[in-house]
Parts: sequence; C-alpha cells; structure tokens
Amino acid sequence: MAIFDFLSGEFIDVIEWTDDTRDTMVYRFPTVGHAIKYGAKLTVREGQAAVFIHEGQLADVFGPGLYMLETNNMPILTRLQHWDHGFRSPFKSEIYFVNTTRFNDLKWGTRNPITLRDPEFGPVRLRAFGTYSMRVSDPAKFMREIVGTDGEFTSDEISFQLRNVIVQEFSRMIAGSGIPVLDMAANMQDLGGLVAKAIAPTIAEYGLTIPEFYIENISLPDEVEKMLDKRTSMGIVGDLNRFGQYAAAESMLNASSQPGGGMGAGLGAGMGAAMGMGAAMGQGPWGPVGGGQSGAAAQTPPPIPSQAAKEWHVALDGAASGPFGAVDLSRLAAEGKLTRDTLVWSAGQDGWSAAGSQSELGAIFASAPPPLPKG
Repeated sequence: MAIFDFLSGEFIDVIEWTDDTRDTMVYRFPTVGHAIKYGAKLTVREGQAAVFIHEGQLADVFGPGLYMLETNNMPILTRLQHWDHGFRSPFKSEIYFVNTTRFNDLKWGTRNPITLRDPEFGPVRLRAFGTYSMRVSDPAKFMREIVGTDGEFTSDEISFQLRNVIVQEFSRMIAGSGIPVLDMAANMQDLGGLVAKAIAPTIAEYGLTIPEFYIENISLPDEVEKMLDKRTSMGIVGDLNRFGQYAAAESMLNASSQPGGGMGAGLGAGMGAAMGMGAAMGQGPWGPVGGGQSGAAAQTPPPIPSQAAKEWHVALDGAASGPFGAVDLSRLAAEGKLTRDTLVWSAGQDGWSAAGSQSELGAIFASAPPPLPKG
C-alpha cells in the first residue's frame, strides 16, 4: 500500500504511495506521531494527486511529479503555517493520495420497474441495467464533498449514491423519450448518451466525471415477454390454413412412430386439431371448402347418409340361399338362375314372393339379357 521512510525515527523524509488494489480511491498517508521534514521529497505518480490538509483546512493539491516540500512550492501551506521567509522547520499535515484513474465496469440497475406509457402497448413496466466508468476530476472537491476524513475510501462507498443518481435520471429520460418499447434496443446508445449528459452536472458536484456509460439491457416483465413471444409466434405462423396442413402432416408422422395402438389415437387427435383450426377459418384440413371461398359462402351441407343396402334370400334348387346384395342378384340374373318367377325373401316381408313382384328388383331384370333360345 504505502511506502515511506523516516529520518531519526521522527521526521518523514519521503512521501509516496503505490497501490496494488483495484478499488481504492483515496489513501491517507500515515503521519500520526511524526512531522514532515522541511525539504522532504513528495512523489506523485501518474494517475494520482496528493492533497494536504493542515489543521482541518485543505492546503495544497499536487499533481503528478517529484516535489521538494519547501516554502516556494507550498504557498497556501506556507501562509497557513505563518512561516516567515526562510523559516525551515518540520510541520504536521495530513496527506491524502487520490487515485485519478478510471474505475471501470461499475454496475447500475433499476431495483424496481419503471412505469411508462408506450404508444403501442399502453402502460408498461420496464427494467434496465448496464455499466459505467468513473474517475476523480477534482481531487479537492472530492475530498470536501465525499471523503472527509475517511482514511481509506473505496469505489464501493460512492457507487450506491451514483446508482441512485443514474436511475433517477434514466427513469425521467426513458419516460419522456416517447420511444416505443420495441424500438428501444435500436436506440440504447443514444439513450445512454442522453443519460450520461443528464447526470454530468450532479456528478461534477462530487468532483467526479463519468467517461463511459452503457445501457446493456431494457426488459419487460416476464409475463409481458411471454405474451409478446406468443404474438411473435402468431406472426411467424401466418396463414392458419397452411399451418393446419402442416399440423396434420406432423400428426401423421408422429402417429406413425407411436408403438402399437397409439397410432390411431395420435392420428385422430392430430387430424381433429387440424380440421378444427381449418374450420375456424372456413377451410378444410387440405384446402378451402367450396372452391376456395371463405366464411358462410364456403359452408356446404354434408351429403345425406344413404340407407343400409337391402339384402335378399333366393330360392335356388329348392333351397334358400343368401343373403345376396344387388351386385350378387345382378350376377344371378345374368346367369339365368334368378328370374321374375324365382321366389325371394327380404327382412320385413310376410313370406316368399316372386322376384318380379318386387319393385326394388325391377332394375335387375331390365338390365339382364334375355334367355338363350332353345336349339
């Protein structure tokens, strides 16, 4: 931390400070019980300033360089000490070394959401965070306004206050910017510049400057982001008819990979979802209903279900055969086995009757070829 030598165990002859930490802003050189020798060497390195406090008053500020502490280069201290010309005696003062380099990668963020009115979504709440750097621009003012008599002042002791200043100005700036939430990511650099400019006067009162200020993220609450993701998904889906076709095809593929009886259930569920989505848009699962029309014009009634085909029993070679459908009866008639005089019976009849007396079988005999002539 500090390197210093003593002469005769009482007078301080060399005054300097080497810092091996990353966060020390001010370090008080230990002078308790010792006096500084007149003509002592003061070494102030680049990125440092040395502040002399004499009897509670700020006396002198030294920038980088090597100094011999004499009356000719300590005019304020000479006046405070009431030294006469040529008087050379040891003196007591407190010496503070101030780190004037940049302190980088300091964090800031909003602990509570900021409420603003978005032109598209209405009232919304935002959170934001980022980083900034700071440095001491006026060591004397920094000592008077912030440090006081703190013997070892770190950046953590001022970062909380700076964060409050940043968040206040950021909230005011973002609420009055009128920039839509969806456009803020593209304007974060400009917003960061505006915030840095707005906080500069307040920070300067502390003897500090903010060389760099960054907004890393501006985010909505989790619930709003989920809804925004859904809205984005709907935009990607686009044509619901096409999506229905895709969903149906995807369901078929998934169902085909199901083991055992799961195929039918998976296929049916997928087809049902696709058909339901298509019906909501006035379309079928593979295209628009009614020649591409939509709405009520595309809604056509389904065909009337046909009655169950009637079946007949036929008396062939003295025995009842069947039952036969219409196709089989036409074949029997073509073979000559079924004639108008052949006895037939169907469910609902009281008894057997000639086929020619049944009106339902008239078409069969009308299309049957006539019997071959007997040779």
